[in-house]
Amino acid sequence: MKKAVLVLVTAVAVIAAALIPSGRPVVAATSVSGPGFGSALSAVRQLAWQTNASVNTLAVAGNTVYAGGLFTRIRQPGKAAGQGESVRTYLAAFNRTTGKPLAFAPKLNGAVWSIATSPNGRWVVVGGDFTTVNGLARKHLAMFSVATGKLVVGWHPAVAYRVSALAIGGNSVYFGGSFGRVDNTERNNVAAVTLSTGALLPWDPDADDDVYAIDLADSGRRVFIGGGFNEIQGEDHYALAMVSPTTGAPMRMPAAAAIPEPSPDCQSRVKDIDTLGSKVFVSNAGSGLGCYDGVLAADAATGKLLWQSNCLGATEAIKAIGNWLYKGSHAHDCSRDGGFKDGSGTHHLLVESTINGKLGPWYPNTDAGGTTDVGPLAFASGGNDLWVGGDFTRVNGALQQGLGRFTNAAGGAQPALPAAPKVSSTVKNKATVSFATVVDADNISLIYSLFRGTTKVASWKRNSYPWTKPVVTTFTDAKVKSGKTVSYRIQVSDGRNVRTGRAAAVKVR
Repeated sequence: MKKAVLVLVTAVAVIAAALIPSGRPVVAATSVSGPGFGSALSAVRQLAWQTNASVNTLAVAGNTVYAGGLFTRIRQPGKAAGQGESVRTYLAAFNRTTGKPLAFAPKLNGAVWSIATSPNGRWVVVGGDFTTVNGLARKHLAMFSVATGKLVVGWHPAVAYRVSALAIGGNSVYFGGSFGRVDNTERNNVAAVTLSTGALLPWDPDADDDVYAIDLADSGRRVFIGGGFNEIQGEDHYALAMVSPTTGAPMRMPAAAAIPEPSPDCQSRVKDIDTLGSKVFVSNAGSGLGCYDGVLAADAATGKLLWQSNCLGATEAIKAIGNWLYKGSHAHDCSRDGGFKDGSGTHHLLVESTINGKLGPWYPNTDAGGTTDVGPLAFASGGNDLWVGGDFTRVNGALQQGLGRFTNAAGGAQPALPAAPKVSSTVKNKATVSFATVVDADNISLIYSLFRGTTKVASWKRNSYPWTKPVVTTFTDAKVKSGKTVSYRIQVSDGRNVRTGRAAAVKVR
């Protein structure tokens, strides 16, 4: 369950000559008063501390961001590994506004794989491989006070093995993983306890295999479970299920049929679930050539499929903010959705429209420079930002291990500097000018203006994508005189940032 963010989007025309993905593109706002980027967030990397190993999970409570994972140290932005590190054993907290660490530093004896914060912002629950916290027994689940940072002493459910997924609704803490018992009672891979006391609840979906993701509808009337299971309460429900929040009984979810049944060539598992308003979004990772790795959107009440995207490259993390769904993946081929083809590189960070699933205007990137060659693994947002956790060492080409941060601070990424136009004159009293589009990391639609000297003679709105050839526009200037030498330059704007290229001169025939 997430807070909505208002995002204004202005539609623009698609020029016939533009080489762009088929279907109606999701484009940027180009108003002069706009923020300078086209989705809810800028692609500019904001300052954040780093970790010395993977961040597996993130959650937000007010102005605090909690990060859990395999790390044991944190360090300042821009510092290389081993420089000026502070101890944080698998769990840390950061100021959401500044990216700086807080004093919160509990000592866990095992990795953290899941974090959830209570709707009232008072409690944070963590799950993972650990069995002690600050020297006290905590078998794979623990709760902390957000206000004090202290471990809640009287709250200690005992889970038999790893807790990989957490969600909190009302007085219930729902969790999933790879366990068979909770408090010495049979609970297969998914269970629930009370937020107030930690007592085991009768809720029992009884998944027959691992659970990796869990979330509640904003209404609180549905719980969505994802993973590698084949059955829920003995019924066939592969990888995705919608269940009752009180009994765990499965409900009909037509959208689940969009995930292919397992076969020798394809095993597709749900890796993340995020809900916002009336919709639920589900991401998958497939093992096998061409196996389903995409994202689907469904009605959170009826389970009806709304849309599905089919990019190849496992989608590990998703986060809905307003009309945009941000995704962390290994995407290398989105040609099925009219996007980039295989061979264009790996696009670890992308955004899709929550309305139709089309790729949108946001193209920052990480590497996959960690030990697992994965890249992003977890997202969290306070509504106007996006924290990215994972197994990477760089963000937007700069040293930044394990943790990254993006915001909606006005400005955004600047368009690339346009090249000097190509100019010629073969006809009396006329000059011909050609220029190519450039790429902007958080816009698709840009405004190009042609200047003769200091006089603006024409302007165009053009779409461009990082994975397509530049679109060339040619203009004939008939307001020049034979024998005169004139110069031209191109100016490009994303609605806030303006870049002006070098001038090129020609003698008019």
